[in-house]
Amino acid sequence: MKNLHIASLLLAVSAIACTPTHTIEVCNSSDIDRNGQLAEVPVRDIVAVMGNQQFVITDSDGTEVPYQITHDSLLVFPTTVAANSTTTYQLRPGTPAPVDTIACGAFYAPRKDDFAWENDRSAYRAYGPALQATGEKAFGYDIWTKSVAHPVVAKRYHDAFAKISSFHEDNGDGMDVYAVGPTLGAGTAALLDAEGNIIFPWCYEKYEILDNGPLRFSVALTYPETEANGSKIRETRVITLDAGEFLNKTAVTYAGLDSISTVAPGIVVHTDNPDGYVLDPERSIMAYADLTDHPDDQNGVIYVGVVAPAADSVANESFEQPQGNAAGHLLAKSSYKPGDTYIYYWGSGWSKGFMPDWESWIQYLNDFSDRLKSPLKITIK
Repeated sequence: MKNLHIASLLLAVSAIACTPTHTIEVCNSSDIDRNGQLAEVPVRDIVAVMGNQQFVITDSDGTEVPYQITHDSLLVFPTTVAANSTTTYQLRPGTPAPVDTIACGAFYAPRKDDFAWENDRSAYRAYGPALQATGEKAFGYDIWTKSVAHPVVAKRYHDAFAKISSFHEDNGDGMDVYAVGPTLGAGTAALLDAEGNIIFPWCYEKYEILDNGPLRFSVALTYPETEANGSKIRETRVITLDAGEFLNKTAVTYAGLDSISTVAPGIVVHTDNPDGYVLDPERSIMAYADLTDHPDDQNGVIYVGVVAPAADSVANESFEQPQGNAAGHLLAKSSYKPGDTYIYYWGSGWSKGFMPDWESWIQYLNDFSDRLKSPLKITIK
């Protein structure tokens, strides 16, 4: 009996000793530190070395690193890699610890079919079919500011419906203080007609949540059929927001479009700060300092930005006459061929939240643009 016990113990120790451990090397060949950026690894590469067993990822100190498997079969996890260096993580069998949700979104039917999402930096809203049915013109993305890292949007809607508080007031975590109206708002993309006029997209018709955290949120928004440049088209947008980022990645397609057209993400320029923008054609960056709705109420400044890698030009196009409080748009124009997927990035930071000033915002956009040109390289050994 004693010998059997010893044999069992030796088998257990042997199994532990033979437990496969692999390394994930994350190489940053750029001159920019990557702090918290999500690394992406195809799930098939993990399965190739780990099989179908559960696994954990740990850093060099042995601390477990959270991860998420996305709808498009990617393993994503936050990584910290200094400029021009490599960081190594350990991959081994194990049961991962629960992960706090950082990036998430939901449909809010009681608020005229709002669809809203957030991460630890900002929150956003797209308007839905119930709002369009009222006839109200609201074409662009809305921004909800945040000054805390945990999710707050669901509570804001709950408290507003229960008449506990208004999400137009800062109750300690941010608020809705950005003016959209009949404009492209905070970075919505639109086709242009032959004369260069914006063909404003209205509200989404259907939504499908693809990923709902904890680290990455993504949703597919489908828009009603409409006419553009002689074609009956249907637009689809896949919007992705990662933990730790100020910008959303957005992939746009126009099914049914028959001819080469111009597509342009736009940022509304408001009359209270008509010159508060920067255009960088080399990096295809547009940045704007929005003084918020009712700026005298100490609402801070919302910094809005677009990075459009495929842009042929970036420009400020003012209206002949202001339309309400809108003076015009910043537009990043690109050629769009039928069947293409147009990818760009848009988002915001808040001076009373996680983006202290204009200079920091411009630096973030510059670094983000440079990161796109030098993606992280992942190797499993």
